[in-house]
Amino acid sequence: MTATRPSDVSTAPSPLRRLLPGPPGAGPRGSTLLRHLVLAVLAGTAVVLLTNQLPPYQNLQVARVCAFLCVTAGYTVLVGLNGQLSLGHGALMATGAYTVALMQQGFDERAVQGRWILPLSLLLAVGVTALAGLIIGLAAARLRGPYLAGVTLAVATLVPAITTIFTDVFNGEQGLRFPAETPPAFLGAYFQPERWLAWVALLAALLTMLLMANLVRSRFGRSLRAVRDDEVAAQLAGIHVARTQVLAFVVSAACAGLGGGVYAVLTATVAPGKFSLDLSLFLLMAIVIGGLGSLAGAVWGAVLLVALQDLPSLITETFTLPSGLARRLEGNLALAVFGLILIVVMLAAPGGLQGAARTLNARLRARLRAARR
Repeated sequence: MTATRPSDVSTAPSPLRRLLPGPPGAGPRGSTLLRHLVLAVLAGTAVVLLTNQLPPYQNLQVARVCAFLCVTAGYTVLVGLNGQLSLGHGALMATGAYTVALMQQGFDERAVQGRWILPLSLLLAVGVTALAGLIIGLAAARLRGPYLAGVTLAVATLVPAITTIFTDVFNGEQGLRFPAETPPAFLGAYFQPERWLAWVALLAALLTMLLMANLVRSRFGRSLRAVRDDEVAAQLAGIHVARTQVLAFVVSAACAGLGGGVYAVLTATVAPGKFSLDLSLFLLMAIVIGGLGSLAGAVWGAVLLVALQDLPSLITETFTLPSGLARRLEGNLALAVFGLILIVVMLAAPGGLQGAARTLNARLRARLRAARR
């Protein structure tokens, strides 16, 4: 094999060319980490100010969006940037949620108290789910396309089944309950608990987005895209393809575990019915509709997840429906509407909602430049 000469850079395969260093000054202005930190602080400040004006139920909705954002951000890195199709992220969310529930329940039974308990539980949830992602990633490293989807689909059905088999640990279909998270005393006795939960979920979402944004712009992020585009060219560039794919699965699983743990904290209860196969399908459709490979698309997807899951209850509360029809709507309406939106978006905007927003922004800028001339 001949080494790549400097004159060959312009003719190298696109994934290889992206990994080769550019000229000095070709990178983005300033520090990428600093820029992302500023954006995170601004976004966090805006959401905190918003939660101060919202009633309790809307604050819980904000908290749910943030919990799902942890999952969709890591999921879009796996599917959109690395090209691995997973149908088991609902089960990974369940792994994180049950880890937090068991930890919180265990501390409560031993009368252990402290503000450090929740961060420790969430960190353990991230670690356990990352380990599960490592095992699944190693098993699926040699699989592609529908075969990989089949393995992760089996995981999506296996994890809820385990919770019903080992009833002594997971309490079967009834699930686990643990004490609800309460606001710190310094916030006052009348501080809204839902607002505090929204802040907790917001902090988790901002940390996830900050880490994923820097990962996407790093050398590892370029390796993910190179493996997705052309594995042979990535190998020629010196990338270990299998290792990159396994690490992508580990990162995505860790994000799913954090999102699942936060979701458990919001409800103070965990049950297998909350993490069915439908949830995995919802997550996949959410990142596709939002825009694959885009962290901004992950935000769109998280918002859609919460909005469409609340749609059946909104319709049944607005209209007087027979009980049988209301139950059918609750079970199938959200999935049907999600599927319809997916079809419409794929026909009208193949790049998802974020791709459509990007195209619209480019057209508006072009018109403004033309008007100035």
